[in-house]
Amino acid sequence: MSSFSDLPCLLAFHVCHTSLKQALAIQKHFGSLPEALSASQSDWSASRILTERQLTLFFAKERSKQIEQALNWGEQPEQNWLPFGDTRYPKLLQSIEDAPLLLSTRGHIGLLQDPQLAIVGSRHASKQGFQMATDFAQHLSAQGLTITSGLALGIDTAAHQGGLQGIGKTVAVVATGLDRIYPASNQALGRQIAEEGVMVSEFPLGTKPLAYHFPKRNRIISGLSIGTLVVEAALKSGSLITAKMANNQGREVFAVPGSIHNPQAKGCHQLIKQGAKLVESGQDILEELSSHLQPILSPQSQDMFQNTPQPNLNSANTTLPAIIEHIGFDATSMDELVVLSKLPVYDIQSQLMLLELSGNIEALSAGRWRRIR
Repeated sequence: MSSFSDLPCLLAFHVCHTSLKQALAIQKHFGSLPEALSASQSDWSASRILTERQLTLFFAKERSKQIEQALNWGEQPEQNWLPFGDTRYPKLLQSIEDAPLLLSTRGHIGLLQDPQLAIVGSRHASKQGFQMATDFAQHLSAQGLTITSGLALGIDTAAHQGGLQGIGKTVAVVATGLDRIYPASNQALGRQIAEEGVMVSEFPLGTKPLAYHFPKRNRIISGLSIGTLVVEAALKSGSLITAKMANNQGREVFAVPGSIHNPQAKGCHQLIKQGAKLVESGQDILEELSSHLQPILSPQSQDMFQNTPQPNLNSANTTLPAIIEHIGFDATSMDELVVLSKLPVYDIQSQLMLLELSGNIEALSAGRWRRIR
């Protein structure tokens, strides 16, 4: 694997949006990236590695100032530059064919190594779709999965908000430089993600939200994740691009069905026809991803699963965990369960997990549960 450890040198290529493939070609043609920096503009033009637009940015007078600003930015707390090949670079993302040459991050960088599920969908989500995405994200984050999305309006926003409510938290992959948050209406959410989760970008600081950056951003969302869930998507939707990329990357694709009369469900129905797994609850996803989820359960939960026989909670002859007595068909909060059961939170969480895995209850948003049978 090639090493790109010289950050100032790497930033010189980053400001002109050099891809990993181009960086490897540059190393081969010029001998190394530092040697390439001293090459003449005519040598660069003759190499035909970078486009004319990239060469203009590469030889711009502002380049030195941009590099200095980027280095200063990376010295701030919880702000990092991750070159391809760095030990902190997300391993799953590193395995895709067109992995980013350089990532910038704001927040808890360790989350990038945790198993992630991408949740994407329409920017114009219905109220029901928004709530579904929130509930899926909250439920799966409560099990330890990190929820990854693109900070757009609609389903992305719901996914991040739900993810922040669980222990898995959330990753926001953006199509701008990390010195700005887009859209403006998600400024507060973006700041919260930077504090409790992590924000990621492959674009240089100062990059504006240009339309053609968003499809490029989508491959990172799917590339970071072990699977992608689509909640509400029209037939012509960026979410379908993300799902296609996930499929090409060998990742699982899930889709939530909807009414045949809802145009925002037609994209999900198309994905299901093409082989995406139809899901109706977080339980469906947990079962499909169980081999990935097991390593991230809490040590206590792992002991519970490994050292005790697993009951068949679907059997009428099996005793359900005691906490079920305090969960009705209306939403019940953790605070209510603590008061009603007089059990420690860990015991309650363990019992809730068993009940969710068995399909007896489902997790809602804001740390609530309800009985479904």
